Amino acid sequence: MKLPIVAYGDPVLRQKAEEIEEDYPALKELIDNMFETMYAANGVGLAAPQIGLPIRVFVIDASPFGEDDEDGPGDPSAKDFKRVFINPILVEESGEKWAFSEGCLSIPQINEEVLRKKNVVINYLDENFEEQEEELTGLAARVVQHEYDHIEGKLFIDKIGPLKKAMLKSKLDNIAKGLVRVAYKMSFPQMKKKR
Repeated sequence: MKLPIVAYGDPVLRQKAEEIEEDYPALKELIDNMFETMYAANGVGLAAPQIGLPIRVFVIDASPFGEDDEDGPGDPSAKDFKRVFINPILVEESGEKWAFSEGCLSIPQINEEVLRKKNVVINYLDENFEEQEEELTGLAARVVQHEYDHIEGKLFIDKIGPLKKAMLKSKLDNIAKGLVRVAYKMSFPQMKKKR
């Protein structure tokens, strides 16, 4: 079931999310619905706060970034990178910072260059509540950092300079007022390499 995506301005997006237990009600259904919602909105990641739930869960399918297209070769780190992250802990961020144009399903029609470190180590529980720890690099690491920010109450626009943010103020205000809505799409495979 496709769920409504919460837009910029909603307080849940600024709230630090809470851990969940294995018996969280209808968790499998929630995860399935989050993937369906993410795909319908042409996204590569979706955190629970983006659907109004202040819990430490996010889903990612960055595999579109792993595909070759007219812009060049795909990022191997993203190929087949589909995961469920429950109660994650970002253990380490390392490497040089690199810029990439990011967007967000909760902040429609805005994309900005964001600097993030190239590598991460993340510890998390998967959909079966089994503990995992992964070292990630490239776009896989970037998408994880972006979604992890959501469960910490942070947004990608917090990482852009004050001048850029001031220039976006009227667009952000329009999103917060409900004048701009998330555009759901039904054809995920045609997604461009932008979030």
